[in-house]
Amino acid sequence: MVRRICFCLALWLASAIAPATGRAAEPELLVFAAASLANVLEALGPIYTQSSAQPVKFSFAASSALARQIEAGAAADAFFSADTEWMDYVQARGLIVRTSRRDLLGNRLVLIAPASSPIALEIKPGFALGNALGARGRLATGDPDYVPVGKYARSALTSLGVWGDVADRLVRADNVRTALAFVARGEAPLGIVYTTDAKIEPGVRVVDTFPANSHPPITYPVAVTQGAHKGGDRFVEFLAGDVARQKFEEFGFLTLK
Repeated sequence: MVRRICFCLALWLASAIAPATGRAAEPELLVFAAASLANVLEALGPIYTQSSAQPVKFSFAASSALARQIEAGAAADAFFSADTEWMDYVQARGLIVRTSRRDLLGNRLVLIAPASSPIALEIKPGFALGNALGARGRLATGDPDYVPVGKYARSALTSLGVWGDVADRLVRADNVRTALAFVARGEAPLGIVYTTDAKIEPGVRVVDTFPANSHPPITYPVAVTQGAHKGGDRFVEFLAGDVARQKFEEFGFLTLK
């Protein structure tokens, strides 16, 4: 009798805590996303879960590192990259659902300094970036050989004719948030990050914004991975919807049609 009562009580408790929607519990989604998306996606995750009853968690890193993890067999359900090249990389290997791919966001590239720094520069052809670093200062950005922000930075500095002044004075960070931290801690006098990163870090200030035509467009594509759990496509659709669009714009991203 006692066992029967306990069993019935357990059933009652299970029904009491079931999702109000009546929808069966769905597997947790794992989304691989560029480091620059961390704050906004952490804000969007609970909103998606509340509407879908499906939990979602994120793994943030440089797009290059995430793409290679997917190639190595990591069980991500979606990939949100900070550039098109790394999405092309996984697509060419048949690792995403091609029809789910869409370009969602844009961004701007900015030169930053510690919040207390007096450095003033106007970004233009031949600007004195090397001199502004001082005798021993270094420029923090993503590694231009594979991290998207670093690749954009190299393109911009090359087009402005100053890449040669700083190419051997880089702090080659493994992702944009690491580069941001170097500047916020005063370990680098200047850095190049996205405007959305500068916006969320009180330890830095924007010195100037790079002209949009000085580098390729900063584009964030997203796609469902092959073999994704049920709901992966629904999460990508959510990211393209009005609720997510409003949140992306609140965090400073440019939303694409």
